Amino acid sequence: MLKRVVQASFLLIGGTLGVLFLPYLFTLFTFTSTPLIDNPYVSAVLGALIFFLLSLFLTEPIVNFIKWIEERLLKAPIFDLLFGTIGLIVGLLVAFLVNYGLSGIQIPIITSVLSVLPILLSILLGYLGFQVGFKKREEFINALLTMRSTGQKKKEVEELSSPASGKLYKILDTSVIIDGRIADISATGFLEGVLVVPQFVLTELQHIADSSDTLKRTKGRRGLDVLKRMQNDDGPNIMITDEDFNDVAEVDLKLVRLAKSMGGLVVTNDFNLNKVADLHGVSVLNINDLANAVKPVVIPGEEMHVIVIKDGKEHNQGIAYLDDGTMIVVEDGKFHIGNAIDVVVTSVLQTSAGRMIFAKPKNGKTARAN
Repeated sequence: MLKRVVQASFLLIGGTLGVLFLPYLFTLFTFTSTPLIDNPYVSAVLGALIFFLLSLFLTEPIVNFIKWIEERLLKAPIFDLLFGTIGLIVGLLVAFLVNYGLSGIQIPIITSVLSVLPILLSILLGYLGFQVGFKKREEFINALLTMRSTGQKKKEVEELSSPASGKLYKILDTSVIIDGRIADISATGFLEGVLVVPQFVLTELQHIADSSDTLKRTKGRRGLDVLKRMQNDDGPNIMITDEDFNDVAEVDLKLVRLAKSMGGLVVTNDFNLNKVADLHGVSVLNINDLANAVKPVVIPGEEMHVIVIKDGKEHNQGIAYLDDGTMIVVEDGKFHIGNAIDVVVTSVLQTSAGRMIFAKPKNGKTARAN
């Protein structure tokens, strides 16, 4: 089929060239016009006949060349063809613009040169454009992907960090992951946005989990289990970020700088990190503050029934605990260790580290219980 198409093309080209050029050749060699020979029909037939004879020798090489080009194009990656074609189009467009700009020059010598310049420029710039587009394809692709990812990341940051949307990046520190309560809080749906776990926090967790100390190893493994649970639960999305600050050694400062760069909050139960973040103007969600906020409100004068379990630090003090773990310091409670007594709340001390309740025995009972 391809061979017949090539032969037909030779006949068509030969007939066209015969009509265009053979009359001039007849006039040049005979110096007279012979109507029998000098007519378009005879010229077309003669031109087609000449090119048919040429096709007998040239068809096979041309067919092989076309098949070779077809095979190379089919094997070439799609992006190679795409960027090569784009480069070719750009090169031809530049050649056209240059030719158009030079077409107004009327100097005789330059005009004769400009008559062949369009062909030369089209070939040269078309080739250069194809080569540039083909060889620079990976750089073009990387540039497009970088622009796309940068624009998408910027959009996500704007959306998630917008106060109106209520969505913020919430960056978890090591202590709050090991604590484990963050998993229960996220499962309830009270946390919105994206929970961010930096790679340097994961690295610290891994070091703790690989520690030779049994207690540290247990804490590190519990932290990794908590993260795995949070990824599987239907809570906020967990995002692992590789962003790091090599010029900073301490993890706490890295967390603060990461929160600043992402426009997010630090989630922690570390009292010292809470203070450092406040000094740098970074908002903090402290799990201990949340735990204290949801505890039942206790006011001075309220009566409670507690069990004194041990001595306090001060003279004659006793220590008791509520069900939620709140410590109660009982005045003269040393005399009631191991017994359940009624106490009256005298004062409450509440900080980010927790809440302490101070009380004294009801009716001022200080005698040792039997």
